[in-house]
Order: sequence, then structure tokens, then C-alpha cells
Amino acid sequence: MKNTFAALSILSLAFVMTIAASAQPKSEQLTRQQLDTLVATAKTPAEHQRIASFYEAKAATYRTEAEQHESMIAAYKANPGLSTSKNQASTINHCEYVVKTLNSRAAKSDELAQLHEKMAESAKQK
Repeated sequence: MKNTFAALSILSLAFVMTIAASAQPKSEQLTRQQLDTLVATAKTPAEHQRIASFYEAKAATYRTEAEQHESMIAAYKANPGLSTSKNQASTINHCEYVVKTLNSRAAKSDELAQLHEKMAESAKQK
């Protein structure tokens, strides 16, 4: 019975992760070099909006990954076979750390996106 519950928990987690990954917004992919060049040379509203879109997509990706780790935390906590395992606590702590880190990255990416949206507005007025 425990093995069946564990298998169902893992399958549920895999399903949630698959759905979450497919729900991410699609945007232009920039390489690090392209982004750096664009940031260094952006002057037009379109260029700043392109950067803002990149950071909006990054923030969405970080939030999706954080949600996936939150699902893993729930799965680990729900698995009775792991409740006495010393590895359970370290695995849960790891996932909690990853969630916190990804949420922080998402917030910073949101800030950068907003900054470039303001730059795009300023560039329109010139």
C-alpha cells in the first residue's frame, strides 16, 4: 500500500510539472551575449520592450520552477514511507531553499522588466 501511494505521489508530481512547463509563456530567446549587447546599446522603445519581455519570461519561468518544487515538498511530506527517513528533512529543506531562491529571482526579474518598460516609455517621449 505504501509503495502504491508513493508511486501515485510521484506520478501526480510528474503530471503537475508537465502541465506547468507547458503553460509557460513563449517569448523570444536571447543568448547571454545578445542580452548583454542589447542592454548596453538599447535606445529605442522597441529595444527596451524586447529586454522587458525577456525578463518577464524569465520571471514566469522562475515562478513555474518554484511551484514545481512546492509540489515536490508536498509529495515528500505526503509519502509515509519517507516520514522516518533522515533524508526526508534534508530533501524538503533543499526544496524549500530552491523555492525561496527562485521566488527571489522572479521578483528581481520582474523589477528589471518594469525598469525597461519605463525606459521604453521614456524613449517614446524623446
